[in-house]
Amino acid sequence: METCRLEPYGLYGDRFCAFYDETKKGWGSYITARQLPELLSYKARLNQGEVNVTAPDGRRFSWDEALLAEIQRLSKRKVSMTRPKAPNFESPELMAVDAASVLIITDASLRKLERLWGKPLDLRRFRANLVVSLEETAWNETDWTDRCLSVGSTVLKIDTICERCSMITIDPDTIERDPSLLKIVNQELALQFGWYASVIQPGEVRTGDKLYFV
Repeated sequence: METCRLEPYGLYGDRFCAFYDETKKGWGSYITARQLPELLSYKARLNQGEVNVTAPDGRRFSWDEALLAEIQRLSKRKVSMTRPKAPNFESPELMAVDAASVLIITDASLRKLERLWGKPLDLRRFRANLVVSLEETAWNETDWTDRCLSVGSTVLKIDTICERCSMITIDPDTIERDPSLLKIVNQELALQFGWYASVIQPGEVRTGDKLYFV
């Protein structure tokens, strides 16, 4: 994306919709690529409030019963779908977000991990909302916790480091798993890669915006 609005719950449109298992409660009810890696081969777009999904073979779906039937055939569990949520700026906790509103990684960390792994590394494995371009020695990323940063017209607060799981082992194109990547992240980085941040001041972020600690 070239530009995006950041709201209190994160990037505008992030996780407006979800698949879930009605028999479970809380975060355990959501059906993600952790259970169905094939989900990564479907591409979703938010266009003027409408959710459009393109299947791996090029078929196009709206967020409707036809898409639900398409996903159901991939799962032995009964799949249900939420309805698109209207942005609720006063109650951002109602949005289906993860441990925090925004996930940040840096290209310097990606280059370091690529050297450790010894294979080309696709940044999409890490599902970051923002990718920050750094000089290799410009910042010590280990001391970012509790710091605030401004980017574009928004201000973020770094809450905690992201602890990685098996999701990074899935190739976003082939859907093949390679557990050696998670093993390296565990051995060399104690499973820590990237940062969770909360939105202190909503605003707009564009590709190329400079980032400042404040």
